[in-house]
Amino acid sequence: MSTSTVYRKLDQFTFKEHYDKLPAVMSWDEFGFKKGELAFVAQNYETNELITILDNRRQTTIRNYFLKYPLKVRQQVQFITMDMSGAYIPLARKLFPNAKIVLDRFHIIQHLGRAFLKTRIAIMNQFDKKSLPYRALKNHWRLFQKDSRKLSLNSFYSKTFRQTLAPHEVVAKTLVFSKELTDYYTLYQLLLFHFQEKRVDEFFELIEENRSKVNHYFQTVFRTFLRHKQYIKNALETDYSNAKLEATNKLIKDIKRLGFGFRNFINFKKRVFITLNIHKKRTYPVLSRC
Repeated sequence: MSTSTVYRKLDQFTFKEHYDKLPAVMSWDEFGFKKGELAFVAQNYETNELITILDNRRQTTIRNYFLKYPLKVRQQVQFITMDMSGAYIPLARKLFPNAKIVLDRFHIIQHLGRAFLKTRIAIMNQFDKKSLPYRALKNHWRLFQKDSRKLSLNSFYSKTFRQTLAPHEVVAKTLVFSKELTDYYTLYQLLLFHFQEKRVDEFFELIEENRSKVNHYFQTVFRTFLRHKQYIKNALETDYSNAKLEATNKLIKDIKRLGFGFRNFINFKKRVFITLNIHKKRTYPVLSRC
């Protein structure tokens, strides 16, 4: 089949969009289409079926698309999962008045992790680069980012300490070098604990108690969390997340990679919809009567 035939067949292919129905739970996200350009994607949370892909994530583009749905249809949406992008939240609230915004739990943890990572680096840089504290903080940084309850019990040989230690022993020996790091590590682990256990009140009480005592890295994160307090509560009180859409984004990126990129967004969108939204009926073998 020639290239021109493929393009002709692709041009003939159309998806009928129906504006009389929306799922009760939607997921919103974006992915990179071209260098420096992000495209918007919305997906049915329950069925993983794509609702739409838009060539940009500007508010006007998203608003104009969803306004094609009557208000009565948009009022049926109950939950919308998304990352912590500030642009989506006010738009979603206007378009879907009855929907609860659910922030993705992974991104919440990611914000906490980045704040602690920057704090660890700042404290590490106070030591001489050849010193043991510096090398311990640099070489074993992954152990500090993890939830302490999930550290492995298996021992390993640490070249930094020149002895066989369990991960929690490495952490304990390193924290001795800095009281400041110990305080931040304790705070970080407590926040992780309350979040993982879905203790909403304790999580925000801890933030309120420490918001004026922490460095600017944590203060920035705490302000963001308090600004989105209700949406974080929704994330902890429901099981919805953006995990399914993140998996779909991975497939979309694979399609783009296998096609060595797409110059035409319409063709790219058709390729994605053909691959992800068309479900082939399962066939069963027919036994011969012979």
